[in-house]
Amino acid sequence: MKEKVICGLQQVGIGVKDANESWKWYRAHFGIDIPVVADEGVAERMLPYTGGKPQPRFAILAVSLQGGGGLEIWEPRGRELNYPAQQPRLGDLGIFIAKIKSRDVKATFEEFFRKGLRLLGEPTTFAGIRHFYMQDPWDNILEIVEDPYVMVPSKQFTTGGSFGAVLGVSDMDRSVAFYGKLLGYDKVLADETGVFKDMECLPGGSRKVRRVLLAHSKPFEGPLSELMGPSQLELVQALEEPVVKLYENRYWGDPGYIQICFDVRNMESVRADCEALGHPFVCDSGVDFDMGDANGHFTYIEDPDGTLIEFVETFRIPVVKKIGFYIDFTKRDDRRPLPRWMIKALRFLRVS
Repeated sequence: MKEKVICGLQQVGIGVKDANESWKWYRAHFGIDIPVVADEGVAERMLPYTGGKPQPRFAILAVSLQGGGGLEIWEPRGRELNYPAQQPRLGDLGIFIAKIKSRDVKATFEEFFRKGLRLLGEPTTFAGIRHFYMQDPWDNILEIVEDPYVMVPSKQFTTGGSFGAVLGVSDMDRSVAFYGKLLGYDKVLADETGVFKDMECLPGGSRKVRRVLLAHSKPFEGPLSELMGPSQLELVQALEEPVVKLYENRYWGDPGYIQICFDVRNMESVRADCEALGHPFVCDSGVDFDMGDANGHFTYIEDPDGTLIEFVETFRIPVVKKIGFYIDFTKRDDRRPLPRWMIKALRFLRVS
């Protein structure tokens, strides 16, 4: 059996009411404007999380050539959306915030301030890293985090793609071990307890929490690793107040952050490692799943608190569909990055 390869954080999934409207906003302000996937279909393989019935949906997976993971924007169709019973708060279990990378946080903040976007406080630092919080028009909280890695510089945008997430957990030590052993987030950048000034602007920001910021000690490898680049996960455990599960009694795809997805090679080795850690696949697409013009194999597990983690082994993605130019990952080295010219060719998919 070939060895498991984690290529990077591929995307953060967001459930929305109107995928096209939401993506228009994300590409206008963040430059996440390359649609690798735009597909209408039925989610037939997520039955444990969709009430036991296949659910119609429309999905857009878009990335930025500046680097970082993408956003996978999910629009459930044919049913009423189920919003959280109460506003998500810091420490609630699940994905609370999506991180977006910026090569210059000060410049990004000033630009967003001029645009009149919903900013939550001024730029500040944690673990020596500059960042600030904001909200999109649908109340999802985003954290803009400074990171120098840029793949293809943009003159228009200082931001790139997704850089990770802030997750609520119930047992910090257990979750730190899980994300370190399985996904390679084994470098602790900060481990602090208290009420944090930089988080006071957030719902639940007055809670006393333990806060651990994780990175990976080794660079990710694989065909798309240079596009996705580095990423971070921030785990938050509320210490004194009761918390709720953000997706309790709601379906996968309902509004909010629904999953974190990792690009992998050799899914059977991923399966073996997950089972060895006591986290078997809870959904499995099978080895030949088409999503629009892309093709691959996706699976899901639950983290120790039931938060959904997705794995995707990509087999094929479109680059220039008009001339039939696709990238076939089955013919590439599992650990070697694609040539940069090949990734840059994704610009032909760009939507302004």
